[in-house]
Amino acid sequence: MSISLSRKVFLAVQALCTVVVLAMGVAAYLSFNLGFLGYLNEQAVERMMQSLPRIEQAYAEQGSWAFLTQEPGSTWFHLMRPEAAGGERFEPRRPPVSDLTGAFLRVTLLDADKRYLAGYAGYGANPVLRPVQVHGQVVGWLAMTPFETVSAVGDQRFHSNQVRSGLLVGLLCVLLSAVIAGWFTRALLRPVQRVARATRQLAEGDLQVQVPITGNDEVAQLARDFNHMAQALARNEQQRRDFMADISHELRTPLAVLRAELEAIEDGIRQVNAGSLASLQGEVGALTKLVDDLYELSLAEVGGPSYRHDPLDLGELATDAASAWQGRLAEHGLALAIEVQPLPIVGDERRLAQVLYNLLENSLRYTDPGGAVRWRAYREGRWACLACEDAAPGVPVAEQERLFERFYRLEASRNRGSGGAGLGLAICRAIVEVHGGHLRAWPSPLGGLGLTLQLPLEQQA
Repeated sequence: MSISLSRKVFLAVQALCTVVVLAMGVAAYLSFNLGFLGYLNEQAVERMMQSLPRIEQAYAEQGSWAFLTQEPGSTWFHLMRPEAAGGERFEPRRPPVSDLTGAFLRVTLLDADKRYLAGYAGYGANPVLRPVQVHGQVVGWLAMTPFETVSAVGDQRFHSNQVRSGLLVGLLCVLLSAVIAGWFTRALLRPVQRVARATRQLAEGDLQVQVPITGNDEVAQLARDFNHMAQALARNEQQRRDFMADISHELRTPLAVLRAELEAIEDGIRQVNAGSLASLQGEVGALTKLVDDLYELSLAEVGGPSYRHDPLDLGELATDAASAWQGRLAEHGLALAIEVQPLPIVGDERRLAQVLYNLLENSLRYTDPGGAVRWRAYREGRWACLACEDAAPGVPVAEQERLFERFYRLEASRNRGSGGAGLGLAICRAIVEVHGGHLRAWPSPLGGLGLTLQLPLEQQA
């Protein structure tokens, strides 16, 4: 039979409290017994020491212990009787508090050779001994047999009352600990149970579920992290749906054109000639480009372990890319200015060259003829930076971060008519992030879009 977590916590807390109460009870019981018997023995020794001067005086007056044999009981009793502070004698019928223990009944008088003379005849093997001295000579011994158990009726009654009181207090403590354990279990596990219920809802597909956050402890942090996770899953699910819708939309257009062209050829509306084949080839090329871009994006997002880590120079890579695109930019009426310096980095040369080509192609497609493109390579702390700026048209600041989303295009200026499926910058950012860098957008002083590529500089040994 399985036990719920709340019962396990309750039983654990209750068991701990019960063990603590029992341990304290046993410790108190042993301490009381030992302490109480010790107290009785101390009182007995003190009572014996009060009688010691009279016994020494009696021996000094008589010269021997023979006087004890005349009236042994009466004589011994008078020797052991207590006295008040001023020498006033107490009546035997009214013993002081110290005599209530019956200590004087356990005192034994021994001679100098420790042979029995008077008093308690059943003294034990390890009595408390005190010498009886007269004129500096030991003439006898007083022996006190210590208490090993509580024997007096009053003492037993007191002892029993203490035991009953201890048991009652222990029982009350156990009951109180049960109440506290129950409250603690509910207070501790209630937020955990809320998280567990929310987790089941999340697993069933309710991505909008949120857990109320109470307090600021670890459980509250767990609820906070769960809410963040649920929000992230909801965003990812929405992005997945948008991504599928975007792919369907991007594939539908060239496929529709291909289908229309083929149907026109089949119906004899269009002839199979170089023009119709070129049109078909153009749509096939658009599909191929879209598939290639999707493949590159998937590699950039999950292909980090397959990337090479070779020593490179970002300035040299930028120079090579600019040289390769100089002619195409000039054909479009764009002037390219580049200013670089050596910037040692570590990375995959082919992937980083792909990033630079995509940045140049982005400027080529979305910059009006007669504009300018400017690249600057520089150091900034531990980063190797490449600033890429182009001329008008620009991108509103509110839309700049969205340029890195898949299939996003700014319809007002950077639209489908300029070519591309809106995956280029998404691919660039993914590749840069795999290299441990950043790619961000900002307004270019030339009137268009500025992009800054940051990569970690190579650490010199």
